[in-house]
Amino acid sequence: MAKRRSSLGFLGMFGRSGDLRQLDDALRAADLHPALVPEGVKLTIVNLLNDRWPDEPPPQAYQSVAQLCSYCIAGPETFEQANGREPTLEAERRIEAALEAGDSFDAQIVLMTLHAKLINAEVVERYGLTAE
Repeated sequence: MAKRRSSLGFLGMFGRSGDLRQLDDALRAADLHPALVPEGVKLTIVNLLNDRWPDEPPPQAYQSVAQLCSYCIAGPETFEQANGREPTLEAERRIEAALEAGDSFDAQIVLMTLHAKLINAEVVERYGLTAE
């Protein structure tokens, strides 16, 4: 079976691929408008998901990565206002675990938001993040 490819669409003639639509929906559900995330970042996220789950990422994977991205981009206060205390604590726990692990899926997501200069300054300061 041929591996499917992600597609942004072209001049409205070809639609976005299903994985990018799923990610956009998950970002909206995490209270982060997809237009705030550059297409290149979304393609990178989808590629990371496809690398981790070569057959097909489970639907909850999109929700999970969108929650972490939303926390990193919006910052703790705004994220908590939109999503509640429990998802905020979960995102913070995931970032702490990613920092300990060094090279994990969550660490790649956090690092990507940092390199793309999308990450909230409070998140950078709170966790002492640097791009080397």
